[in-house]
Amino acid sequence: MRHQRAEQPLRLAGPEAARDFFAGCFAESDPRRETLWVAHIDLDSNCLHVSRHDGDAAEAQFPLRSIILDAALHDSAGILLAHNHPSGDASPSASDCAATRRLACVSDAIGCHLVDHLVFGGANVCSLRELGLL
Repeated sequence: MRHQRAEQPLRLAGPEAARDFFAGCFAESDPRRETLWVAHIDLDSNCLHVSRHDGDAAEAQFPLRSIILDAALHDSAGILLAHNHPSGDASPSASDCAATRRLACVSDAIGCHLVDHLVFGGANVCSLRELGLL
């Protein structure tokens, strides 16, 4: 796992900004392994904190407690998630959907909104929010 503090105010307002930001994050990840990126934002969609959680060819870690702890530590108003599928299929799996729903429930309980979860597969990106799964 790698943590990184956003040095300059990076605004992740809207789906296109999130897609562009996470595409850049995946450029430094091994495309043969799943990687989960988590961005914490404030009320103005400014990025407060970013973390990376590496997995293997089949799945990425989904450290629910760590994500919630970071949300509390950084007083996050929202959370954006993104992970890749090495297979190239951007469709969310059943486990992707279940983990995302769990995080949405827990984050809502502490007053933090799960903004979206993006799945990158090859050149395609799938938004769980746009699919109505959030």
